[in-house]
Amino acid sequence: MKNLSVTTFIHILFSVAITILIATFLLFLSWDEDRHKIEEFKHYQLISITFLSKLRLNPDKEELKKLYKDLRVKPMSLLETKKIKQEIEKSGETIFSGGSSVGQVRVFKIRDTHYIYVQRMEHNLMLKDNRPKNYYFEIAVTSGIFLIGLLLLLYLAVLKKLFPLRKLHRQIQKFAQGDMNTRITYEHDDEIGKIAKSFDDAILHINELSASKNLFMRNLMHELKTPITKGRIVVEMLEDESTKKILVRAFERMNELISELAEIERVTTQSFEPNFEYVMLEEVVQKSQDLLMGESGCVKLEVENRALTTDVKLMALAIKNLLDNGLKYGQRKCVMLRTNGQVIEVVSEGDPLQHPLSYYTEPFSQEEKRSSGFGLGLYIVHSILEKLGYQLGYRHEEGKNIFMIEVQESCRIS
Repeated sequence: MKNLSVTTFIHILFSVAITILIATFLLFLSWDEDRHKIEEFKHYQLISITFLSKLRLNPDKEELKKLYKDLRVKPMSLLETKKIKQEIEKSGETIFSGGSSVGQVRVFKIRDTHYIYVQRMEHNLMLKDNRPKNYYFEIAVTSGIFLIGLLLLLYLAVLKKLFPLRKLHRQIQKFAQGDMNTRITYEHDDEIGKIAKSFDDAILHINELSASKNLFMRNLMHELKTPITKGRIVVEMLEDESTKKILVRAFERMNELISELAEIERVTTQSFEPNFEYVMLEEVVQKSQDLLMGESGCVKLEVENRALTTDVKLMALAIKNLLDNGLKYGQRKCVMLRTNGQVIEVVSEGDPLQHPLSYYTEPFSQEEKRSSGFGLGLYIVHSILEKLGYQLGYRHEEGKNIFMIEVQESCRIS
């Protein structure tokens, strides 16, 4: 029940309500039919007893007229009686038969009219049941149809009222998928309209924050590039090689930070879509080694060359960051890149991680004892692999840290 949609819940609710109403209506009709039959039986039993008793006393015409009036019956003429008898023989239905030793009473039904035939010695009377028509059945049927129709109208009205939620859901999905220009529209000022307006205001606010963030990041990177470039030029003029080496490395790290921040901004943008292509794993590994530049000397490869559907640049960057982590923090400053079935593994010697992997995939997270790095490497790797449809895994065995790129079925090595 908790996971049922509102629309499905309303379908079930109204279906149950209509089913209960129809069942109640049918039960009422069955009860009314039984009640009507019992009333008819009692009525004709009364007529049978009364008529036979009165006829036994040979009443005069005035007494018969009074009896006809009291029992609400109408005597038929000889011609009418003959005609009715013919109709009874053709299509008449006996609905009551009773009497005693003094006579017999039978009630016949022709279409919707009831005729009472009384037989006692010289008396043979054909009487027409002259009671007013009972409209209870018609009223019950009309009321039932009206209630069912009203419930159906309420059902359709509720569905129509909820229909804008589907449109609202589609618009929110478009925004969630990266369409930042989506606007949430709704005409009426009801609860759904207020929700739509709140979402629309939130989208405007998010767009403003995103634009402000992008502008800040671009200005920051632009402003940092200029002094770093000038600093590198000045450093090249220094004669002290040890100082020069330290400063060059510092400026290189600043450039790395700017590059990583730029990559984070690009990859984590909602509208960013990877450029998937069918390439060989060997090509991806070569690109990742090129990105390491002079630090790839102690990278051992045990890679089975296979085809891979991926974004070459992003995948190379993810592997480069994992290799870079192994080179920086591994105990022997060497790292191995290997394939293991549908998994690409980066192996380096070292102590196990002090925290779960999820801790290190957050930005600026690293071990307390480490002074180098900015804690962005695994965050970038995790973000890239999410975009590519892969997963980042980790295990420690035999004194080695093993980071795994688990290739999903949608984008697998084949």
